[in-house]
Amino acid sequence: MNTIAYYPLLALCLGVELWGVVIDVDDVTLVGVIAAFGVLGVDRLLLRADAYEEFFEAGEGQ
Repeated sequence: MNTIAYYPLLALCLGVELWGVVIDVDDVTLVGVIAAFGVLGVDRLLLRADAYEEFFEAGEGQ
C-alpha cells in the first residue's frame, strides 16, 4: 500500500476513534480501532505479497 493511501486511512481511523471518545459512544470508538487494525493488516499482507513475488522472480522459489 502506498503512503498516499496509508497515512490518510490511518488518520481517518484515528479521527473516528477520537470522535467516539469525545461523544462518549464506545461503539464508534471500537469501529475506529477495528478499522485501524484492518488498515495495518492489509498493509502487512501487501508487503508480504510483494516480498513473495520478488522471491519467485529471483528464481529462488522453484
